[in-house]
Amino acid sequence: MITRVAGLSALVALAVAGAGIAADKEPAAPPMAKTLRPVSDFAGIKDKKQRSLALFAEVGKVIQHPRCLNCHPVGERPTQTDAMRPHMPLVVRGDGGIGATGMRCATCHHDKNYEPAGVPGNPKWMLAPPEMAWVGKSLGQICEQLKDPARNGGKDMAQLVHHMAEDELVGWGWKPGGKRTPAPGTQAQFGALFKAWADSGAQCPK
Repeated sequence: MITRVAGLSALVALAVAGAGIAADKEPAAPPMAKTLRPVSDFAGIKDKKQRSLALFAEVGKVIQHPRCLNCHPVGERPTQTDAMRPHMPLVVRGDGGIGATGMRCATCHHDKNYEPAGVPGNPKWMLAPPEMAWVGKSLGQICEQLKDPARNGGKDMAQLVHHMAEDELVGWGWKPGGKRTPAPGTQAQFGALFKAWADSGAQCPK
């Protein structure tokens, strides 16, 4: 009996240890699109609303990609890598999204990617404001948020189109350096899809 109890105790200990090892593994990376369909692919959708919805679903491949979501966190801490792990070292948003005093984003993130250390960079490096948080939201919720000037930085649709198609910080998502996976397609393709969505009525999925 004592031998059986000892054996069971050993098995439990091994199971607990195994669970601890499993917990230490990196979380599974989210699915990531690699390509974008051209705007012309959607021309055959005669119903304008349905075409608009289909265009935004394609836009969503970029918006819901880790290159975008990492900088649009719900909390005060950004995430990093394709697996969207919490940023290390521990940093927080701080005033204006540029980090707390003494640990500004620019302390490590400079004007361009620093390949020897794999540190990304851009002259505008910062977090999106809290009202622009996207992580954990459905594509429909993000869509409504994008259209709301109170939650998109006060931009009208023309300014949003310009931001998506030409802003260099947005453009970093297609040249992230290191081992990071680029956003699908190109910024030009993304901008064209976003404009086509806006021109077709800017419909949001439910």
